[in-house]
Amino acid sequence: MQTVTSSPEATEALAAGLAEHLSAGDVVAVSGELGAGKTTFVRGAARALGVTGPVSSPTFTIGHRYEAPVPVAHLDLYRIAGLDPEEWGDLEPYFDGTIAFVEWPEHGGDWLPAARAVVTLKHVDESHRSVRIDCDPGL
Repeated sequence: MQTVTSSPEATEALAAGLAEHLSAGDVVAVSGELGAGKTTFVRGAARALGVTGPVSSPTFTIGHRYEAPVPVAHLDLYRIAGLDPEEWGDLEPYFDGTIAFVEWPEHGGDWLPAARAVVTLKHVDESHRSVRIDCDPGL
């Protein structure tokens, strides 16, 4: 599916629609250039999944885990050049029983679990984003 959103709220609503179909163990890869709306997308999904507190980019902490009926993990691998076994050991708990959203998944290499959905965001202009969602057939 591909669409264009015209506001952060529209991007969040699109993410909420995807979130309705996710369950524990699912991984969503979220790609796009800086400022394209990756964290906004994750915020919309997290809200739909029951996260009530602030949802912010984990760029400097690598990951956040949010309590919800099914815990939500949010990772940002922008600062990782490539994972080694030790680094993967630090990240692996984020995938245990959660719905995990991974920004900059290409930095995770072959260590990351397979994504159930791949989201790609691109700038169209100052207020519009192109959002493409590729899902496995069961989603």
